[in-house]
Amino acid sequence: MAGERNFPSPSAFLRKPNMASSMRSLFSDHGRYIEAFRRFLANSTEHQCMQNFIEEKLPGIIARIGDTKSEINILSIGGGAGEIDLQILSQVQAHYPGRHINNEVVEPNAEQIAKYKERVATVSDLKNIKFAWHQETSSEYQNRITEKKELQKWNFIHMIQMLYYVKDVPATLKFFHSLLDTMGKILIILVSGTSGWDKLWKKYGSRLPQNDLCLYVSSPDIIQILETLEIKYDCFDLLSTMDISDCFVEGNENGELLLDFLTETCHFSKTAPPDLKAEILEDLQRPGFSVKEREKILFHNHLSFIVVEA
Repeated sequence: MAGERNFPSPSAFLRKPNMASSMRSLFSDHGRYIEAFRRFLANSTEHQCMQNFIEEKLPGIIARIGDTKSEINILSIGGGAGEIDLQILSQVQAHYPGRHINNEVVEPNAEQIAKYKERVATVSDLKNIKFAWHQETSSEYQNRITEKKELQKWNFIHMIQMLYYVKDVPATLKFFHSLLDTMGKILIILVSGTSGWDKLWKKYGSRLPQNDLCLYVSSPDIIQILETLEIKYDCFDLLSTMDISDCFVEGNENGELLLDFLTETCHFSKTAPPDLKAEILEDLQRPGFSVKEREKILFHNHLSFIVVEA
């Protein structure tokens, strides 16, 4: 594209409050958020999509990150409960057999860290891997190591579904890119610009509850930032779906939790204005948002896998 490229304005991504409604953010009820997230994973192909990428594409991506290194340093930003992290580590182990791996995890949620540690304790083939967990956000991590001048270099950094939760995306990407060692890479996973999420956010963001932390970002926004920063990258888009059929069955608990997750609204079905609820339910069935297959309505949960080079 010709002409000057500028960073997207943060205000373009921010969720704005709906003052006329009793709706509140799903993040205000931790228990319900966790349950809604669990239903999302159970009804979507998200983890399968990530697993396919890790098995098919990741070996080529990590092929040279450990060249000439006696130890491979991996940084997981927003590692969650560790399911995807351990799959990534398995691929690194397979490519660099016997090599020592230092795996550090930045995750703000104590429950997720506890689950991560439990998962590590049940896996037998993690020899040569040293784990360290930091209960903090990515910005807290950045501030801490900057103040201490502990700018360790990393061979591989991954950010899985977490860039929605940083206040300054360009600064975050620039900072973590500066931590890459020679031949190092960053893997970013987030929703694709072709996903139903992108359309839902753009159309209804201003009418849904505010959460000060969350931004409406999808892969085109990240690509624009990387190009502005003149950082090299590759982008792979993979198809993923979420079965939202239950969302259209009045009173269905699974459907209500999925609607909460889609709109990031606590008890959306009960608190949303009738016109907003009707509009969203109608749009969720439209092409662009979803596809109908065998009497099921499958929401487009398409993901982008962006690989950033040192």
